Amino acid sequence: MTYTEFKAIIDSKEPIHICGINGVSMRALAKELCSMGATVQGSDRDPSPYLDEFESLGIRFMQGHHIDNTAGAALVIRTAAVLDNNPDIVGAKSRNTPILERANAWGMLMSRYEQAVCIAGTHGKTSTTSMIATFTQSAGCDPTVMVGGNLSNIGGSLRIGSDKLFIAEACEYKNSFLSFTPTIAIILNIDRDHLDFFSDTDDIIASFTKFAYLVPEQTGVVIACLDDINTVKAVKDINRRVITFGTTPEADYYMDNVASHNGFYSFDVIHDGKVFTRIDMNVPGMHNAGNAVAAAIVADLLEVEPEAFKKGIEEYRGVGRRFEYRGDYNGAKIFDDYAHHPSEIEATLKAAADMNPNRVICVFQPHTYSRTVSLLNEFADALSHCDVCVLTEIFAARETNFSGITSQKLSNMIKGSACVPTLDAAADFIIENAQPGDIIFTMGAGDINKVYNILVEKTSK
Repeated sequence: MTYTEFKAIIDSKEPIHICGINGVSMRALAKELCSMGATVQGSDRDPSPYLDEFESLGIRFMQGHHIDNTAGAALVIRTAAVLDNNPDIVGAKSRNTPILERANAWGMLMSRYEQAVCIAGTHGKTSTTSMIATFTQSAGCDPTVMVGGNLSNIGGSLRIGSDKLFIAEACEYKNSFLSFTPTIAIILNIDRDHLDFFSDTDDIIASFTKFAYLVPEQTGVVIACLDDINTVKAVKDINRRVITFGTTPEADYYMDNVASHNGFYSFDVIHDGKVFTRIDMNVPGMHNAGNAVAAAIVADLLEVEPEAFKKGIEEYRGVGRRFEYRGDYNGAKIFDDYAHHPSEIEATLKAAADMNPNRVICVFQPHTYSRTVSLLNEFADALSHCDVCVLTEIFAARETNFSGITSQKLSNMIKGSACVPTLDAAADFIIENAQPGDIIFTMGAGDINKVYNILVEKTSK
């Protein structure tokens, strides 16, 4: 399907069906289509917590998937996780209704914009996208933003702005980001992940190389992390303009005069031997400092003045489920974090340790059997960076456990760790073990974030 055909369906007001509409990106897509005048409906397996929002937008929601859900739709949009045997899809195919992948839809929509900044990387996509969204909005760029998290200053995961600038998180899973149309492509890092789809690290690197090639040959820019060896491999021989960032003077933009204030970093951003600006970060961790240097390059390319960039980046206070402060219990501070890959876990736990707590306690929910078994040793190493580790059962997501992997097997590799059978038991562990001065994380990409609410309910009785 071409953008012209897509736009014709939008303009026709014939229904567009979103399969999996409760998902962050799919809900944002539905809102973007509504803003363009489309008639939108959608379905999802579970009840929707967004019914009021859908009703205000005129979106009809259907709980459950059924062959008749897509009757009358002119187009069906699905994510890569929605398979051909989904009843919505079976029904659409039986009626020869066009079916479009979510990434293709976003790619066509972002092609309408003068500049499309797409942020990719195994880790840090959501945070960096949110940083760029924050400073561009603060600087008056009026961006349209699509981010895979809840960013408070845009009121969720989507901001609809002018047709000048689109800022989008770009995920590599199942090569989704290869459907995007960036003019500026950012590669933060490339790590071994999604091995239920990619064959090995070289396969992942090759995918990111293709992503880099998506920017226009004459006018496009690729922003790449010089500190990350796999990213360097991905962009080494491409015939596109590449601007690097990192922690050493070999990078085009790098940090210098770095100071830590209990895990919150201040530093100069250096370019062409001069200080572009000095940043005092208001989110913890060296990984976030690196993300901010990548954001500085975007500011320079968009001709945002250094002082305006500094003001905007220092307004960034984080995004939902990324080192998100939830509350206190018995003098311990409780945070929730989406980290689900060993590198992310290690970065988050190190950032917590820099804050000089009494102890760092991590209640971790492994996400998918394939990731757990393929990165088992790496998970054990990463989780050793906390003082107390508690594991819940593996969150299956889209998978069946063919390998026989269990959280107990991972726990056996981590000294002093323990397993709990349920989220309720995880809340009990926190209640029984929290001490003044502790930093406690609920961590993972599944439903581990429910633990804090369970804790509050238990302790408020």
